[in-house]
Amino acid sequence: MDTTPVFSVEGLWKVFGPKADRVPGDPELTALDPAELRSRTGCTAAVRDVSFDVRKGEVFVVMGLSGSGKSTLVRCLTRLIEPTAGTIAIDGEDVRAMDRSRLRELRRHRAAMVFQHFGLLPHRTVLDNVAYGLEIQGMGKAERREKAAEVIAKVGLEGLEHRRPGQLSGGQQQRVGLARALAVDPEVLLFDEPFSALDPLIRREMQEEVIRLHRDEGRTMVFITHDLQEALKLGDRIALMRDGRVVQLGTPEEIVGSPADDYVRDFVRDVPREQVMTVRTAMRRPSADQDGNGPAVRPDATVSEAIEAVARAGAPARVVDKGRCVGVVDSDTLLGVVAGTEQPAPPGTEQPKEAV
Repeated sequence: MDTTPVFSVEGLWKVFGPKADRVPGDPELTALDPAELRSRTGCTAAVRDVSFDVRKGEVFVVMGLSGSGKSTLVRCLTRLIEPTAGTIAIDGEDVRAMDRSRLRELRRHRAAMVFQHFGLLPHRTVLDNVAYGLEIQGMGKAERREKAAEVIAKVGLEGLEHRRPGQLSGGQQQRVGLARALAVDPEVLLFDEPFSALDPLIRREMQEEVIRLHRDEGRTMVFITHDLQEALKLGDRIALMRDGRVVQLGTPEEIVGSPADDYVRDFVRDVPREQVMTVRTAMRRPSADQDGNGPAVRPDATVSEAIEAVARAGAPARVVDKGRCVGVVDSDTLLGVVAGTEQPAPPGTEQPKEAV
């Protein structure tokens, strides 16, 4: 994955209320908890001193409960909500310094939003709804319809081009919303809890659709959700928010395996660890007689996959990376990860050996 940031956010604040600008610069006020800040100033800090980078080609998930500030945060990225303080850059360009013309170009061409509420035009067909953003850009009718038809096929709506939104299911309507965002070929897709109103089965289908699109296109995505399972399924990295702050930022494995505090620990308590943790967490050095024996698993295989391999073979499994045995996992170490008693090995302790 390219480590060049698409979005770079530093010290971002969004404060609602009277004289909101004074809050970020006053150490005494920034130290107050949300209730004290409201009582003393009448202000609410929806986003509090948040910093992160979104890398090119990654799915960056912002997760938190209702009121944590996640939706406000994603709207600040394109100034649908104006930040109070801090910096936002896209490809190194200062978003907060953009004039109206540059901001319009950002929203039309570079960062497209997919909302929870589809916002489809009821009098327009699926084809014309998907082509709407291209129409706003000034593209000719024949060209935009051709482009829209291509994207409609990509999201699995081929054959429904001439239906109107009222003739579609909720999942189909959300696919139209996704296609409309994809049609303008944005550098980054911003999802604001797009699937929370869908039935569980349809929601799972849409999650799989996002995974497929990301795998096929490698497009950068920022995904907002309150659902931990959704975050773990979709995210390359997750920023977990509480009361406007990011309390932990890391990979799904880091969030589940090494919670930053009691709040995060309680958040991930019921997560099936074996479905998130990888064998890197459980592996130990191979002995001389183990590096060429037993089934092979990848370093990024889940503990669940390794348990199945060990159970089938009745023997420890080798962890093989690029033809080299970098470790061994057995039933004891794997069950230790499931139980939460196995601690990750310090970096650099693996002893690579040539795999036979």
